[in-house]
Amino acid sequence: MARLWDVPVHDSTRVRDARVAAEEAAALAGLDERRKAAAALVASELATNLLKHAGGGQLLVDLVAPATVGEGRDGHDVVQIAAVDHGPGMPDVGAALRDGFSTADSLGAGLGTCVRLADDFGLHSAPGRGTVALARIGTTSGRAGRAAAAPDGAQRCTARAGGVNIPFAGAAYSGDTWAWVRAGDRLTLMLADGLGHGPQAAHASTAAAQVLAHSAHLSPAELLRLLDTGLRGTRGAAVALAQLDADTGRLTFAGIGNIGARLREGDTWRHLLSRPGIVGVHRPATLPETRLPWGPDRLLVLHSDGLPSRWVPPSDPGLLLADPAVVAAVTVRDAGSAARPVRDDTAVAVLAPNPPEGP
Repeated sequence: MARLWDVPVHDSTRVRDARVAAEEAAALAGLDERRKAAAALVASELATNLLKHAGGGQLLVDLVAPATVGEGRDGHDVVQIAAVDHGPGMPDVGAALRDGFSTADSLGAGLGTCVRLADDFGLHSAPGRGTVALARIGTTSGRAGRAAAAPDGAQRCTARAGGVNIPFAGAAYSGDTWAWVRAGDRLTLMLADGLGHGPQAAHASTAAAQVLAHSAHLSPAELLRLLDTGLRGTRGAAVALAQLDADTGRLTFAGIGNIGARLREGDTWRHLLSRPGIVGVHRPATLPETRLPWGPDRLLVLHSDGLPSRWVPPSDPGLLLADPAVVAAVTVRDAGSAARPVRDDTAVAVLAPNPPEGP
C-alpha cells in the first residue's frame, strides 16, 4: 500500500509538517539526499505560499509513477507534491513564476525555486476560484536531466497520465488507487476503489494495481476477469480501465462498479458506463467494452465516488495542455468546498494527449 500525506495548511506550524511529509515520501521513493532536500524545499515553499497568498489550503504528498511511462513502467518512484487552495487566484500566472514577483511583500522566489528544483512543475489558477501548484521530484536532477532520464521508449508515447489521491479524514492510506502501465503500444490507466475505506480497502485496490502491473498486455475486459480472480479474498473493489492503443489511435474502456468516467470530445463530455458489480466479489457475466477514437481534443477523467455525483467537468480550454495531475487536482478542488466535506477516499485520474511539440 502506498503511503499518502494530506497536510492542511492553515498556520505557520504546518509548514514544518509539509516539509517532513516530503522528506518521508522521498525516503520511501529511494531518492538521494540532494533530491530529498529538493523535495523538502519545494513542499516548504508551496506551503508558505498557501499561507501568504490564499490564507491557507491543502498540501497533498504522494508517490506516483512518472507522467509518461516506458515499457512495463509501474513503479511509484516519483514524489508528487500538490498545493490546492480556494483563494483569490492569480491574475498573471506567467508573472508569478518569475523570480522576484511578489504580491505579499516577500522576496518572491518561492515558485521560481519550485520550477527549478522539480522535474515537472504545473500551475493553474483562476481568479476567484483558487490555485493548484504541483511538482514532481524523482531520481533525476532538475529539468536539464529530464530528457536523458526519460523512461525507455517514452518518446513514442502519445498520452500522459496523472492523478491525485486524498485519503478520508487525513488517514495515512487510501482505499482508492490509480495506476498506469505500458505494454508495447498499449497504455492502460486504472482506477480502483476498495470497498469502504481504511487499510482493508487499500489492500484490495493495491492488489488490483499489482495485477495490472504484470498483465498490461491484456484488453480491459480480459483484465477485469483476471482482476476478479486476483481480488478474491479481499473486500473487492470497483475498477475502471481505459486502454489507449497508440498504433490505432483507439481508446477502449470497461469497468465494474461505481467508478465514474467522463471523456471530453471537443467541447462536449460523454459518460462512459461501467457494469454493476464488485471485482473479486461479484463479477457480471458479460463485460462489454466501449471503443472510441482518441485525438488531441480528448481528455479522460476517471474518479471514485468520493467526488460528488453532480460534479462539473473542468471547462477551461487551457487544461487540455496542462499536466494531467493538475487537471485532476483542479477537478477535486472545484467539486468540493468547506461546506461539502468528503465522506470517503477520493481519487481522480486523468488521461491526456501529449501537448504539441514546440518549434
